[in-house]
Amino acid sequence: MEAILKSNKLLNVCYEIRGPIPERARQMEEEGHRIIKLNIGNLAPFGFDAPEEVVQDVIRNLPNASGYVDSKGLFQARKAIMHYTQEKNIADVTVDDIYIGNGASELIVMAMQGLLNNGDEVLVPMPDYPLWTAAVSLAGGRPRHYLCDEANGWLPALDDIRAKISDKTKAIVIINPNNPTGALYPDEVLREMVQIAREHGLIIYADEIYDKVLYDDAKHTSIASLADDILFVTFNGLSKNYRACGYRAGWMIVSGNKKIARDYIEGLNILSTMRLCANVPAQYAIQTALGGYQSIDDLVRAGGRLAKQRDLAHDMLNAMPGVSSVKPKAALYMFPKLDPAVYPIADDQQFVLDFLQQEKVLLVQGTGFNWHQPDHFRVVFLPNLDDLTDALSRLERFLASYRKRHGTA
Repeated sequence: MEAILKSNKLLNVCYEIRGPIPERARQMEEEGHRIIKLNIGNLAPFGFDAPEEVVQDVIRNLPNASGYVDSKGLFQARKAIMHYTQEKNIADVTVDDIYIGNGASELIVMAMQGLLNNGDEVLVPMPDYPLWTAAVSLAGGRPRHYLCDEANGWLPALDDIRAKISDKTKAIVIINPNNPTGALYPDEVLREMVQIAREHGLIIYADEIYDKVLYDDAKHTSIASLADDILFVTFNGLSKNYRACGYRAGWMIVSGNKKIARDYIEGLNILSTMRLCANVPAQYAIQTALGGYQSIDDLVRAGGRLAKQRDLAHDMLNAMPGVSSVKPKAALYMFPKLDPAVYPIADDQQFVLDFLQQEKVLLVQGTGFNWHQPDHFRVVFLPNLDDLTDALSRLERFLASYRKRHGTA
């Protein structure tokens, strides 16, 4: 029999956060090794639990969750999300403009499938959350990666965005707060990006899943609150702000100039009905989560657990020879740079694999986030202070041995 091959649509689709190196880590765990995982923003294994009132609402409503619901989601959940858009100053959002999905990830894929024809282009940040690049590619589109400038706090390079717009460009993706860099975009940058979209007739897709994970009293602005004459599609959910990754409860909000997007919105409705509905039990958590006590604030304030872990990781990384890292203003990650003169890395995937096998710590290489050079990696600072200190001390030891092997010590 002939070999059965995967679809050509998957040729440019990858997701290294759960790729071959995490698979090797799993094998090592089966062999009895303890792996410290700094590779994925999965909060529960590190002791970050969903708020108790959210858990209780899901439990109490399980008897009501056996049947399908509206393909866009439970009315009370969408109503709570609508009220949240009002808090974020996003104008003219109705319940019908909101789609609940099995996490924001499902909705990102849906949004791309509903928009793109073969060869259409979407501007995606570099580095990016790799699902965006994968979703564009899977839908037949072409991701064009615009630079986020490390020397400028990882903010989008506006001139690079302008240079990469063509007659095939349909949209700009903005990940703010940013994964993997932890950057938070100021209003003046967001306004410039709105103006670029306006000038070229582009949709803005705004991934705002970390909009409450903010440090040093920072404030987040939803880009969709800054204009109403272009189309915005905004994504959020319970996974990060409410430590409920496994609930798979996310949402997508269509706002701005909806009149010009009637056909596209019809396509989103078709795709939404095709999967019948998102998982129902988790939808009962949304109203309570958004309307209840925002316990994330305790974790990110000065002295809170996440803030302390961020500070520790930043300080330890920047103390290592040849390593530099911009301090995150938001989210759960940082994206350190390895000086190529000190660490002449040709293959960063091999570098991360060697580190895993030698020191039993799992990272993700920078090229896994569509970064163009093998000189970065992403650190997740979710482990407690002791485990984080242990993991980064192992990294320091590994880097010292690397410098010694390559004569750059």
